[in-house]
Amino acid sequence: MSFVSPANSAVTSDTAESITISDSSAATGKESFEDFLEDLYDEADLNKAGLSFDVFRRAATGFYNLKEQRKLNGSKSLLTVIDFGKPSSQKRLWIVDLDKKKVLYHSLVAHGSGSGNERAVKFSNTVNSHMSSLGFYVTENTYIGKHGLSLKLNGLDRGFNTNAKQRAVVVHGADYVSESFVRQHGRLGRSHGCPALPKEITSQVVQLIKGGTLLYIDAPSANYSSAYLNTDSAIKRFETEIMAKQSKLLSK
Repeated sequence: MSFVSPANSAVTSDTAESITISDSSAATGKESFEDFLEDLYDEADLNKAGLSFDVFRRAATGFYNLKEQRKLNGSKSLLTVIDFGKPSSQKRLWIVDLDKKKVLYHSLVAHGSGSGNERAVKFSNTVNSHMSSLGFYVTENTYIGKHGLSLKLNGLDRGFNTNAKQRAVVVHGADYVSESFVRQHGRLGRSHGCPALPKEITSQVVQLIKGGTLLYIDAPSANYSSAYLNTDSAIKRFETEIMAKQSKLLSK
């Protein structure tokens, strides 16, 4: 038989109350974050644009985690999402301005030749695999290469896309990314692993998203995992930004 003194009982009660409050706060934070993402998804009309909420949620979670770690350009609120779960004959790239709650671009985008034909079904971080790589990237600087104006990418997910620079996986334009190519072949042409764009929008897109914005590539995969999909740390950043906005409003 164990004996609990009144003092210990009080401590136990306080601890239980603290745990209850903590759990309640965590639940409230998750609910607020989920509500925020749902509202943003609706206001930006992303469902109409063909971007699934689950893919958007993963991309946005990574966005807030990377902001928390100061790996993104703080002056830009751009999120580029690629859904390789869709066939290449469909537009499967979206550039979303999260502050303005608006889709800026919705475009075709090619996958790597090693990943599949009409659909990307295999992914790799290996040099010379010619496959696309899943995960989170931060855009860097531009350069002029064999495909013209191109944008370097820094892959952040170890084991999944961190060889992006070594593999020269960049954003560039290509003639094989067009509606006319799809009409003729039933699918887009394929790259060596780069997310290639229609040539007519490449310059505008590259100039828009260069310099520290997030690009996220999603696809159904049992193997992919990322620290940047941690919801708790994303909520921490989200709550910090909400408090800052509220403080700014109160000071006016």
